Amino acid sequence: MLQRCLLRSLASSWVRGAKKSLLVRCPPPVFAGLRHNSDIRERTLVAVKPDGVQRRLVGQIIRRFEQRGFKLVGLKMLQVSEDLLSQHYCELRKKPFYPNLLKYMTSGPVVVMVWEGLDVVQTTRTMVGPTNPAQAAAGTVRGDFSLHVSRNVVHASDSLEGAKREIQLWFQGQELLNWDCWDQSFTSES
Repeated sequence: MLQRCLLRSLASSWVRGAKKSLLVRCPPPVFAGLRHNSDIRERTLVAVKPDGVQRRLVGQIIRRFEQRGFKLVGLKMLQVSEDLLSQHYCELRKKPFYPNLLKYMTSGPVVVMVWEGLDVVQTTRTMVGPTNPAQAAAGTVRGDFSLHVSRNVVHASDSLEGAKREIQLWFQGQELLNWDCWDQSFTSES
């Protein structure tokens, strides 16, 4: 209903050249209680790992975050260096599987994104699911796409502090955009 209302309003505005607000044309109950909250600045890092890129899952993963209402503020594709991975996975360097993790993560390109929104870190962890796909519920990224614990399609920051650290590792300040998303006032409550 909301999509139809917005599409009708947009189409009508473009056709007639009207300058009325979208909110005026939609029935009041649709937006009752919703207001824009400009303080929604929580960000998280999500990386589509080489198996996800090779299997052409990037678009489907992005779609899930967009449908959830999160705002994409950073995106790039790169071949990751061992140095960057060493910093990113610093707590895993002493683990016996670390050499295989490095080999896997440097085996192909990675798509790295920064998403912004209300409770984005925790919500992303829920959307992605547990590291082990055998424990991940259907409907989560790993539950739907992962084949094995060592090929679990995505990485997602595990905390606000972790997200801040990882975002600084993967992105320079100017690579992240601050932009106004027109639907934030419809999808966030303050």
